[in-house]
Amino acid sequence: MALSKEVKAELVKQFGANETDTGSTKVQIAILTKRIAALTEHLKNHGQDAQTRRGLSILIGKRRGLLDYLSRTDYEGYKALIKELGIRK
Repeated sequence: MALSKEVKAELVKQFGANETDTGSTKVQIAILTKRIAALTEHLKNHGQDAQTRRGLSILIGKRRGLLDYLSRTDYEGYKALIKELGIRK
């Protein structure tokens, strides 16, 4: 369930410093959040899809690690990002 180039470019523009800032922590978290939402919708219809469930767990773990890093380095940015993305603490 890959995201289209247009969706990624929109997320980079919204959360990055410029259009080519794909590696910043905030952009990576936003992209992972979008992928997690897509996989969650897929699993609502296909509950027996074990491989997708495993992939979803991996993505959630990666996002959690990036969120932990962001909270250590830029706590105010962390709070603003989770509020904007609607992520529970």
